[in-house]
Amino acid sequence: MKNDARLFVISAPSGCGKGTILSRVFADIDVYYSVSCTTREPREGEEDGVHYHFLTDEQFKAMIEEDGFLEYAEFVKHSYGTPKQPVLDSLAAGRDVVLEIETQGAFQIKEKMPEAVLIFILAPSVREIRRRLYKRATEEAEVIENRVAKASEEIAKALRYDYVVMNDELEQAVADFETVYRAAKSGDGSADSFKTDREEIINMINEVLENA
Repeated sequence: MKNDARLFVISAPSGCGKGTILSRVFADIDVYYSVSCTTREPREGEEDGVHYHFLTDEQFKAMIEEDGFLEYAEFVKHSYGTPKQPVLDSLAAGRDVVLEIETQGAFQIKEKMPEAVLIFILAPSVREIRRRLYKRATEEAEVIENRVAKASEEIAKALRYDYVVMNDELEQAVADFETVYRAAKSGDGSADSFKTDREEIINMINEVLENA
């Protein structure tokens, strides 16, 4: 039996609505949703093993030494990593895998697994990202501003992804993401308008960066 399982790597700056889009798109699809490890403290409502595996610095370093990560990186003073074995096991079993990680880790994955599909989710502007983060009110102002600064760096790397989806209006963003997901599975070209080699996508990314 042919194994057509795909690895999807999703990135977006904080405040771009990535989690909401993914929860909608994959609500009724049997995929393995990889749970990353992190050394940061849990936010209110987050559960260990559900949202993240929350590790100490020592535990994280031990996993690195044991080659237990598919990728790992430091982001806003904390470490994040993707446990390797559950991803490989799921793909081998014919189950699509979804990784929700930042750009540095995404490029590590692409280097090791070129067949991975990289999708970047954008907000309409860096200014809008700042507004959404302050509205969320889960972090101090200094942390938010650090995330906003990091957002610009991440968005500038979006052209190295395979596809870009804009989250300006949620329902449309969900529909666009579903189109990309199905096209990546079928290879039918129906999501070519979201590919990063198109002039429209290049201009869209530049506009987001300019509206800081």
